[in-house]
Amino acid sequence: MWIACRLALRYAAFCMSSSYPDRWCLRSWFSDFGGADYLAFKEALMASVQALGQQGLPQEPCAEDLAQRILALESLGDRLGHLSAYLGCLSAEDANHEGVKADRAWCSILEAETSKLFAELRSLLTRIEESSFQQLLGNPAMREAGHAIQRMRQEGRQQMSAALEALAADLNVNGLHAWGRLYDTLTGQMGFAMTFPDGHVEQVPMSRRRALMAVPDRRVRAAAFHEGQKPWLEHEVTLAAALNGIAGTRLSLYGRRGVGHFLDTPLFDAAMSREALEAMLSAIHENLDRPRRALKKAAALQGTSALCFYDLEAPQVAAPQGMNLSWEEACATVESAFRTAYPALGEYFCEMMKRRWIEAQPRAGKRPGAFCTGSLLRREQRVYMTYHGTVHDMVTLAHEVGHAWHSRVLSSMRSLAVGYPMTLAETASNFGEMILLSGLMQDPGVDAATRAYLLDQEMLRAHANLVNIPMRFEFEKAFYTERASGEVSLSRLKELMKEAQRKLYGDTLEPGGEDPMFWASKMHFFITDLSFYNFPYVFGYLLSQSLFAQFKEEGQAFLPRYEAFLRQTGSASCEEVVRQTLGQDLKDPAFWTRAVQAMTPSLIAYEAL
Repeated sequence: MWIACRLALRYAAFCMSSSYPDRWCLRSWFSDFGGADYLAFKEALMASVQALGQQGLPQEPCAEDLAQRILALESLGDRLGHLSAYLGCLSAEDANHEGVKADRAWCSILEAETSKLFAELRSLLTRIEESSFQQLLGNPAMREAGHAIQRMRQEGRQQMSAALEALAADLNVNGLHAWGRLYDTLTGQMGFAMTFPDGHVEQVPMSRRRALMAVPDRRVRAAAFHEGQKPWLEHEVTLAAALNGIAGTRLSLYGRRGVGHFLDTPLFDAAMSREALEAMLSAIHENLDRPRRALKKAAALQGTSALCFYDLEAPQVAAPQGMNLSWEEACATVESAFRTAYPALGEYFCEMMKRRWIEAQPRAGKRPGAFCTGSLLRREQRVYMTYHGTVHDMVTLAHEVGHAWHSRVLSSMRSLAVGYPMTLAETASNFGEMILLSGLMQDPGVDAATRAYLLDQEMLRAHANLVNIPMRFEFEKAFYTERASGEVSLSRLKELMKEAQRKLYGDTLEPGGEDPMFWASKMHFFITDLSFYNFPYVFGYLLSQSLFAQFKEEGQAFLPRYEAFLRQTGSASCEEVVRQTLGQDLKDPAFWTRAVQAMTPSLIAYEAL
């Protein structure tokens, strides 16, 4: 039955392959990079930034003055975000484009100037009387913006003087964010010569390495890991300097701003309390035996006593015939799963394809990784990835479309009401993954062999979120702790990474099977807009488990509540959104323990394979 389904999909894909283009189109944003509309937009944007900078505000502004300033900055933020997203898309698809790199650097200067204006606003919000602040919140023009304005005021209480904040913004252009641009440029140009098991040698772009480490053939995985490690080792000194530079800049600014701990800022960005984070992490560490059991079973299935780092994303259950999916098949499968479980999401996915909002074509020069971005000015989304025919890639597609759907649900709201934190963003993306995987598991045409394969994929997701990502958090926490006393040496970075891997993986990793250079190859450590780009993924995975459990219980009747949850994500903290939506307390370890233990039935079935 499964084979028949796959053949039907292949026929449909053959007949309608144009329905699933694998290259995006950005022309609804600008006709072309360097075109007349693009240049005019840049000029007008720069003029707006300069005009607002010159306009200024009185030292004791009234509520109406502040409201007008907030409206002007909201509009400016939309336009600047539009340009930044466009340049980010161009840079990802062609890391070697000199013109795009130059304009990204120019855009960073404009972002710095805009950040000064927001810093000034935050400072003013802290100085006005409470009665004036309440008057501001009650202004009809500020409807839906209350949460964002309150966060601005809270952030303003931990700012330096206006002059120092302006200096920091200027220095970040050629400091903090320059390190991030260096990383993007360097990694986009990386490639390596790889000898395949059949003896042929191929020049492989670094963006393909992760896909090669997720293939069933362990010889291919090992070759991709070891040969692909060479470029990272060749540039290890530069990458260590970049990581130290990023962390050092942040720590210096934290000290000047009176931030008590390096986790305070990422937790504020995540709209999450320290108590909730500790409750989540304690539940994971107390239940590590579950994902470790999945890892031990994976080792047993491949015939080894433990795993190497290059085994962690590989399927250990052979894919049935027809599961090496073409792009068209993967899209048809995602569409079918979405339409069946969540019709509105299925319709939206078709719209994304029709309007060419997804970039997935594998080719040299592309940056590694996947992301979803968008323009609040155009109210459009874009998904970026590189598709190599694996089920993992298909799941990535569902993940990123889940992000895009989140933005679509919020598209009717003002910009100041859609600034949701990464924690809640990753909840929506994981929900998209779960719709896909659950749909495949429940398909009556799926046979036992395919169910076993999908079960293996589910365990891959579980230990990625419950072991691998917490490992990244442990590394980064240890690194920032040591970086506070001075630069961390290259050798120590490797030691810290190995220690974190041993702490989380335990004996599920072979002796010597660690990846001491993972800190270099994982771009999340080099993202300069947000620090600790790790624990929000775990939050999203576990919270989505709770949301999806209610979805399975209530069916499509739950979807209006889910969309209400999405609409609240930019208007309340994580704790408030979950309390209002699920009636649960994120500071209670029992909530997180139930979410972690939700993997148990699938784990037992996996161990029985």
